[in-house]
Amino acid sequence: MRIAFVTAGTCRQWSRGLLFAERKPLLRPGYGRWAVRWNSSGTAIHVSALAEDGLVTPMPDALTKHIPETSPNEVQVSGRRYRTDEWMNTPSSILAAVPRRLHLQPDHPLTITRKLIESRFPGYHTHNHLFPVVTTGQNFDSLGFPLDHVGRSRTDTYYLNKETVLRTHTSAHQADIFRQNESEGYLISADVYRRDAVDRSHYPVFHQMEGARTWSRAQAEKEGRKLAEVIWEDVERIPKHDIAIEDPNPAFHPERNPLQASHSPDEVEAIAAHLKRSLEDMVVAVFRAAKSAADAETPNTDNEPLRVRWVEAYFPFTSPSWELEVFWQGDWLEVLGSGIVSQPILNNASVPERVGWAFGIGLERIAMLLYSIPDIRLFWSKDPRFLSQFSENQPIRRFVPFSKYPACFKDVSFWLRSSSNAAGGAAGIHPPASPTASASTTVANTAMTEDTASATPIPPAVPAPLSPSQSFHENDVMEIAREVCGDLVEDVRLTDEFVHPKTGRRSLCYRINYRSLERTLTNDETNEMHDRLCALLVQRLGVELRLVYSGTLKKGLTAVNGIYERSGESSSGSWDKAYSTTTTVHSSLRLMPYADAAPLAVWARCVHAG
Repeated sequence: MRIAFVTAGTCRQWSRGLLFAERKPLLRPGYGRWAVRWNSSGTAIHVSALAEDGLVTPMPDALTKHIPETSPNEVQVSGRRYRTDEWMNTPSSILAAVPRRLHLQPDHPLTITRKLIESRFPGYHTHNHLFPVVTTGQNFDSLGFPLDHVGRSRTDTYYLNKETVLRTHTSAHQADIFRQNESEGYLISADVYRRDAVDRSHYPVFHQMEGARTWSRAQAEKEGRKLAEVIWEDVERIPKHDIAIEDPNPAFHPERNPLQASHSPDEVEAIAAHLKRSLEDMVVAVFRAAKSAADAETPNTDNEPLRVRWVEAYFPFTSPSWELEVFWQGDWLEVLGSGIVSQPILNNASVPERVGWAFGIGLERIAMLLYSIPDIRLFWSKDPRFLSQFSENQPIRRFVPFSKYPACFKDVSFWLRSSSNAAGGAAGIHPPASPTASASTTVANTAMTEDTASATPIPPAVPAPLSPSQSFHENDVMEIAREVCGDLVEDVRLTDEFVHPKTGRRSLCYRINYRSLERTLTNDETNEMHDRLCALLVQRLGVELRLVYSGTLKKGLTAVNGIYERSGESSSGSWDKAYSTTTTVHSSLRLMPYADAAPLAVWARCVHAG
């Protein structure tokens, strides 16, 4: 759509509901005022979303054109080089997080949480320095992920190339650890990477702990004993607790939670008992620490006992499987997932005689409960007011928030391309499912080695734009928001969805909530970030920002009483009346919720209706 500008002549302006005369003939992009401009002849009406007096500059091409971008041919991750291809979708902001390794920083709440959990598994071998770049074979194939599993999608996973990813879970190392066969039990703690929502409980880089315990059938047979007998003896060595456990389901169920063909019922019952007793012991220790921290601040006299329950679940790499939930502050909270390891994983790791269980837990989730930390972004803060509150040598105490800085929200509304579908899943946005072939020798040889802490220069990595045949996915909006705003964006949420009654085109409106955890953001800062975010939405996703006019299009602008929007299929400059739902700004000037969709003060030339 062509953009026209007023260049001369007198004009009038609506601003904050008041009519001003003899204003300057030009306006510049701005925020905080609504302005409706027209020239003296009334033959053209110019509409600005949030404008103030000053000069207008032409809208950047990035806001009106879908400009393709390319990724570099290679990328560095902590000094290691990897080739890239059309699968590359990992921005430099994500790669820059790799050297941080929060779970290893002294006195960090994630480190304290990790050590608390590790203390409940004496004798287990720990792996805390595993490099995050792995092959698709390690991350998916070794665990039995189907080729069409949503986790393989570029909308969910950060790819360096079609065979190389940033691990999405610590289980990417499971088969390798089993293959090493260094101990009967192990724990892995590591940073993991996923494209996800933007809110207070989700972050694209977070930390998991994975644990497993296995037994050797061959060793039991060598001793002339049954494997189940050996496992039950180990169960008796686990510390007993006095909490109430809700576990109404059997150890396995032929339909809901089946045992594997290579496992006997006696073995499964023994392994399940060892798994549950071990994880209950850990959870009791964690939540008693959390309760002590809460009581230290506000003594609780009800002394309600801790309640824990087991729920049947499904995971592609365990069967039977369970989740453990804890009743905490009035709600059942999922704490971890677990199950009996899929036997093909052990067979493929060259230890077919071993059987056992595994679990996975999110360190941030547990640390947020332990310390009452309200926002996941805080874990990445370098602010002494945050870091000084934690010590490995002191009892756990609840986090004391420092001053909460004001939020600033802005909306962006856009039309999807005609060929796009709004999706929360992975349909259509990614190339074919990742291949099963292993990645290059460079990755395979370094995946299990310790990372170096040096931060090396990282070239800008820009995900390839969508082709016309690809679908829109909400995670791409989230990723652009994080890339532009970093930790200055608190949350992004879909607030409205609309299908044009004439054209069938779909429009989405997202609300971006800007808030720093450490200082007050200025209007200029938020405006600049929002402008860049909108530009990248158009540039990367090929969407069309919405241009909205509020008023009755008549000569002289005698009334302002309607909501109009340029037809997405029209190039003649005509406007269609589109909405009745409005937000009142003045008794005679109404603005629809989409009005903040054009933050650079988009100017539209239109033909009057009268």
